[in-house]
Amino acid sequence: MRNFPLPINCLLLFIICTGCASNTPQLSDKQSAQTQLPKLVDARGVYATIPLEKDEVVVKVIQSEVRNLQSFSDVEEGLAKNLQTMEEFAKRACGTGKKPDFLLYNEFPLTGYSSGSRDEKLKFTITVPGPETDALGEIAKSCDTYIIFGSYATDPGWPGHILSLNTVIGRDGAIKEKFWKTRNVKRLGKGEIPTTTIENVYDRYLNAYGPEALYPVVRTEYGNIAVSTVQLDAFVYAAFAMRGVEIMFRTSTLFAVEDVKAIARFNDFYSAMSNIVFPEESGAAQYGGDSLIVSPDGDVLGELPGNIEGIIEGTIPIRAFRENRRIPRFPMEVVQPVFQQYRQEVPLNHLDLPVESLPQTRETMKELLDNESRWLNND
Repeated sequence: MRNFPLPINCLLLFIICTGCASNTPQLSDKQSAQTQLPKLVDARGVYATIPLEKDEVVVKVIQSEVRNLQSFSDVEEGLAKNLQTMEEFAKRACGTGKKPDFLLYNEFPLTGYSSGSRDEKLKFTITVPGPETDALGEIAKSCDTYIIFGSYATDPGWPGHILSLNTVIGRDGAIKEKFWKTRNVKRLGKGEIPTTTIENVYDRYLNAYGPEALYPVVRTEYGNIAVSTVQLDAFVYAAFAMRGVEIMFRTSTLFAVEDVKAIARFNDFYSAMSNIVFPEESGAAQYGGDSLIVSPDGDVLGELPGNIEGIIEGTIPIRAFRENRRIPRFPMEVVQPVFQQYRQEVPLNHLDLPVESLPQTRETMKELLDNESRWLNND
């Protein structure tokens, strides 16, 4: 494997996860007794859909190089340049081979992966909706396709927070859903990722958007879809599977091919991953590329090995796949005694802080997690 290092404990987690689908974030003690959840999972193992428009759908994954906005003298100039690149790839994807029903871009096709402090990174974001999503909406309409992409983003309702959003734009050019990142991988390196996720502002997010927004599903005429940037986390994808996802779109700047294949198999859904291409001079080229589309059996329907630009294509027999399908058969009752006693190392809501107290760097984010850690502090 050439990409994201996959430690052995993660492989064991994947094996265990065939029967441990509960990573739905825990409610705080004060909230758990009061919150009335809507039906998120049907007890009969079925799930909601809308009628399909066709028997087969075509997914195209765009693997492209992105220039970081920091490399431009002007942010607007950089956004315009990266947006132009997205448009050029869309024209290629829509003008060659089969017409796509879904176009998937990587995690940061507009902004690139910025470095520096929180205050610096806040400059290199977009808003959703905004002029960039308006322009991408026009591309979606002209190609008659869904467009899916990730981005650093800011939201006036969340001042000071850097969001990692995945946006779904419909064939009509309208935004269908904004997927917040559920959680960041932790304890992987010397620092910790300081972006805001559902996990680290959980109560506030739940109050603002409701329980269905924890694991939203877009029910389209081409199948039930969801999007995530989460890596190495079997529980999150099991929750999406229980919600009725049929095609799981994933975006990344760093990932493991084995992760994509395993998650598709464990959760019985199709999946596609788009990874960024790094400039050769970046020193990160070994982590770029290898985007792929996989079946529920883990078979590769299309892939683009290496840190090179290109487009891959895969056809999903969505009608045949949906016929008599149920959600995965996770033995929840068997694992429940262990899960009831497990406690996350870092509690929810650890970034629900005043703006001036939000950690500025990966190092200060690590300090915050260390201070909040139930394991380190024997809470």
